[in-house]
Amino acid sequence: MMLTIIANASVLDKQGNLEKKHILLENGIIKSLVDGQMDLADIQQEASEIVDAAGKLVTPGFIDMHVHLREPGYEHKETIESGSRSAAKGGFTTIACMPNTRPITDNPDVIKLILEKASEAGLVKVLPYAAITKNELGRELTDFAALKEAGAIGFTDDGVGVQNAQMMKDAMKIAAELQMPVIAHCEDNSLVVGACVAEGEFATKHGLKGIPNESEAIHVGRDILLAEATGVHYHVCHVSTEQSVRLIRQAKEIGIRVTAEVCPHHLVLSEQDIPGLDANWKMNPPLRSKRDVEACIEGLLDGTLDMIVTDHAPHSVEEKAKGMELAPFGIVGFETAFPLLYTKFVETGLWDLSMLVQRMTADPAKVFGLNTGNLEVGSPADLTMIDLDTEKAVNPEEFLTKGRNTPFTGWKLKGWPVKTWVDGNVVWSE
Repeated sequence: MMLTIIANASVLDKQGNLEKKHILLENGIIKSLVDGQMDLADIQQEASEIVDAAGKLVTPGFIDMHVHLREPGYEHKETIESGSRSAAKGGFTTIACMPNTRPITDNPDVIKLILEKASEAGLVKVLPYAAITKNELGRELTDFAALKEAGAIGFTDDGVGVQNAQMMKDAMKIAAELQMPVIAHCEDNSLVVGACVAEGEFATKHGLKGIPNESEAIHVGRDILLAEATGVHYHVCHVSTEQSVRLIRQAKEIGIRVTAEVCPHHLVLSEQDIPGLDANWKMNPPLRSKRDVEACIEGLLDGTLDMIVTDHAPHSVEEKAKGMELAPFGIVGFETAFPLLYTKFVETGLWDLSMLVQRMTADPAKVFGLNTGNLEVGSPADLTMIDLDTEKAVNPEEFLTKGRNTPFTGWKLKGWPVKTWVDGNVVWSE
């Protein structure tokens, strides 16, 4: 028997208030939550380990349902092990990886490889998505049943949108029969060829072709109608526009089974913040207008957007040095996500701490039917301990991800995770 006591922890109760608790972990499960005023003398001698969490917040481990681990095929950018270590440092205990690897995750062998590599790393829980179409080319559907059996948790061609509506409808029909979700990168290719930033003031100033809002929203609207027709659970990736938020809100109001996610960078940055042609500010979807940022914030607060994800997308320094037009899209996100949102929104009194934690834990778990994301007796002991008081500057040289591509270098933030447990085992500690 392994009994760990996390003593004197600040935890959020069901009303969102902080209370002091002693958390007992036994054999990978939360055994009990004891009133923090009680003396631990009676059980201390039974403990294998006692962690003093005085002055620290302890939450369920964060869940990130949209990440890029790059392996197989792009190990110079990230590996499953390095990405998992970075996730653990950021307080994440469960992550779902996208299929745009090489080879594409479009057959059971690649699913099995990812699960084996994750098991060998022994860090966070890694849930693989499978591709909707073979090689993500949009021409032929993959074998959904075989991919589900191998361990896929949903189907997506993330990185590209499925351009053919009939192909998407067929995919949704099969996924619905298998009771599996379809996760969509929403982008109409005919509107984005050669574009690298959002259509707007920044693009005009620098003579760049812009990505218009409707390139995302057209697919969101199309897919909502297809989801209504097929009854599938349809999940929208990295929402970034006011139009998309509006469409998702309307779909939910009439009972269509749609859920959605938003990234930290689309909540804290707009195109007006981009300092110049540094490709560390290049991501897809791109940074959009302040109006879009405000719509995404409102959507997160009212539940139109169900969860926060990072879209962690590491690239090498050399790739990002190619400039705004030629560099690949994407930024890293694991190690800055919670501090960024805590400092920007909770410290300033704009959000409740409980709302932020819920959108990073219980809500993604509920949407995807996971058995974690809650600080309750009997739940897996996937936990994150956070220092809400110490302020530190973001330093990419200290990242555990291989990627250094972040626009947040030098930002002074609070809310840094200091210890992470998965199934009761410490997988990262400051």
